[in-house]
Amino acid sequence: MKAPAATRRPVRSRRGTGQLGIHRLGTRGRPEESRAAILKAAVAEFAENGIAGARTDTIAREARVNKALLYYYFKDKDALYEAVLDHVFSGLRARVAPVLESKLPPRQKILEYLGAYFDYIAANPRFPRVVQAEWMQSGTKGSTHMRRVAQEYFRPIFGKVADVLREGIEAGEFRAVNPMDFVPSVVGAIIFYFSAAPLMKTLMKVDPLSEERIRERRAFVLDFVSAALFK
Repeated sequence: MKAPAATRRPVRSRRGTGQLGIHRLGTRGRPEESRAAILKAAVAEFAENGIAGARTDTIAREARVNKALLYYYFKDKDALYEAVLDHVFSGLRARVAPVLESKLPPRQKILEYLGAYFDYIAANPRFPRVVQAEWMQSGTKGSTHMRRVAQEYFRPIFGKVADVLREGIEAGEFRAVNPMDFVPSVVGAIIFYFSAAPLMKTLMKVDPLSEERIRERRAFVLDFVSAALFK
């Protein structure tokens, strides 16, 4: 029997963060939101602990879903890691590919590419650490995960950057650099800064991820590359 209208308890809002009545994405009725929440939590967990140390219990808790729902979208931890890698590198590709495929002159194109790359990582500073442990542990042959990422994402981007370098060299705008040396060097100048940010914060007593430092680092990277590449 329903309670009289005057005595019915009001329905509490299920929205909130970390409080009683929090909205949980624990059903299949909101797949895009649930999947996005799981990926966000998984990025943080894999960045902190690597694939071997990451716990799906923690990911589910941080995403505010139950484990059954997590396994509904991703059959196991390996599948979730694959999805995280696709999330990370498809986002990068979406940022840099339009620049590399544009009609800009080589000098402007290479700076736009590096700026887009830097801005993507600066907006997602955990991303380098998502794959760092995997690279270190996979040995000379690389893991299945890394080989797939290399073929699907790294190789096409590398090819486009190498084309820009060759075009600039032929036009007399760039020094004669080897793409196999140049590309890893400039990417490393971007990636290592964010990978080492926790250590730098401890050693230098400054926040390397503050807006001011990010702005200074971005300017430095572009100036560094310009000095190394442009005639």
